[in-house]
Amino acid sequence: MEISEKIIETTVEIFTTMVMMDVSADGPPLEVSGALCDTVTGMIGLAGTHKGVLAIHIPNQVALAITSSFLGMDVDEINDDVRDAVGELANMLGGNVKTILSQNGRDIELSLPSTIYGHEYGFKTASDVDMVILPFKTAAGGFMVELQLEK
Repeated sequence: MEISEKIIETTVEIFTTMVMMDVSADGPPLEVSGALCDTVTGMIGLAGTHKGVLAIHIPNQVALAITSSFLGMDVDEINDDVRDAVGELANMLGGNVKTILSQNGRDIELSLPSTIYGHEYGFKTASDVDMVILPFKTAAGGFMVELQLEK
């Protein structure tokens, strides 16, 4: 099974079991994530036999809905709860990606999750990386999961 399919599978599983939200893939992988507007990005670094970063890019309104569902309470502004929830999603996805990449005994360490957010920013790749950007949709709107691995 290709890594894209496994990331889709694990994203759906995390959202169904932990966030209590239905999520599905929203078309084929994207070539670029483009400019991110009014978005919260959670990311986690991978180091070891595979080096790279896993990121989840969630538009503010979708991040509010996800956080509200995740915490079981209404959240109506981008605050520490939202940043923590998005960071935790990155952490869970990163853990699953580590498992996917480590199935052949590869050693990979994960960084602590971090979040960035803003009105408009880019998420630039290092040069010479394999990149997969997967779009997802929920009832609240869409988001992207991005994996970059050094070649």
